[in-house]
Amino acid sequence: MGVGAGTGITAKSSEAGGADMLIIYSSCRYRMAGRGQLAGLISYGDANQIVVEMGAEILPVVQNTPVLASVCGTDPFRLMDIFLKQLKEQGFSGVQNFPTVGLIDGVFRQSLEETGMGYDLEVEMINKAHNLDMLTTPFVFDPQQAKKMAEAGADILIAHMGLTTKGTIGVKTTLTLEECVEKIEDIIKAGKEVNPDIMVICHGGPIIEPEDVAYIIEKVENIDGFFITSSLETVETEKAIKENISSFKAIKKK
Repeated sequence: MGVGAGTGITAKSSEAGGADMLIIYSSCRYRMAGRGQLAGLISYGDANQIVVEMGAEILPVVQNTPVLASVCGTDPFRLMDIFLKQLKEQGFSGVQNFPTVGLIDGVFRQSLEETGMGYDLEVEMINKAHNLDMLTTPFVFDPQQAKKMAEAGADILIAHMGLTTKGTIGVKTTLTLEECVEKIEDIIKAGKEVNPDIMVICHGGPIIEPEDVAYIIEKVENIDGFFITSSLETVETEKAIKENISSFKAIKKK
């Protein structure tokens, strides 16, 4: 089980709950500010620098759980070999590819690929991190990407089913759980054709609540786990705060 942590308290609580790994990524900052997580894909800030800053908050409060950094592999202003070494020295155990152009489609995605800012740079980043003996857990969106990341040395593929639904900043358009099963199975098959020992976990889209995860775990034979992010930090936080405030407001003097 991987957990996306946007604050120190989320990281501490997730570790106490038994999370196997924690991932810090730039969209956490926007999400915890009440904005949609796609803000992490727009030029509102330096994604890689944001993760470094968040690491300074979160790494010191985590005792034993591996903490991974999300890395924008397409960043044209980073010498990736040097940056990855800096992340390792800071205390990060591994990396993930985010912001990722895998969430972008259409003409804009084609233009990114044609102008040297495509998904293959993310594959290259994962390979560099693998060569530094860092844990690598890339997002993959289709079988072709699964093969590329497996060939690059990825340890765990995260089968991404799209942006998380529910909550006040969740998306409305998504796959069904049934559609996710088929898509995840195709990704698992592709990854294991390259490396039979590679692990695959699922994330995103309609996979939010424990019952959603249980459905996927039951239906997908070779799935190894799951990764939760905004469903924990926003949906559950929104729910808890709203319910508590309502309870206080309901107090009446007798």
